Amino acid sequence: MTSTKPYFVRAIFEWCVDQGLTPYISVAVDAGTRVPREFVKDGRIVLNISPDAASQLLLKNEAITFQARFNGVAFPVVVPMDAVAAVFAKENGQGLSFEPVSAADAPALTESEPPPPQEPPPSGGRPHLTRVK
Repeated sequence: MTSTKPYFVRAIFEWCVDQGLTPYISVAVDAGTRVPREFVKDGRIVLNISPDAASQLLLKNEAITFQARFNGVAFPVVVPMDAVAAVFAKENGQGLSFEPVSAADAPALTESEPPPPQEPPPSGGRPHLTRVK
C-alpha cells in the first residue's frame, strides 16, 4: 500500500501556495538524500520549496526533486519521501511533522555522515512542530 506521506506533503505545499505562504520541508539527511552537505546541521536541513526558490519542482510519491541555488550556485536536490521530517509554512509554522523511518527501513549512512538526531516522543497534549534552522 502506498504511504499517505506524499499526499500530505503535496496538500500542505498547495495550501501554502494558495495562502501566499512559503512552503518549507525539514529533511533528515541520509545516504539517499542529495543536498549540499555544507548546509546540513546535526543531520538535518530545511529547504524552501516555494515556486520562487525551487525550479523544476516535482513532488512524487517516492521523492521530491528540484533545482535550487545555494550561495548563488545551482544544485540538483533529491529528497526521498522517507527523509521528509516535516512540511510547513515559514511564516506561521503551520504544517505537519512525520514519524521518522525506522532504522531497519532507512538507507545506510556513509561513514562521513553523522546519524540523524533522535527526537524524544511528544509528552502528550497538542502536537508541536519544531522549526529546524
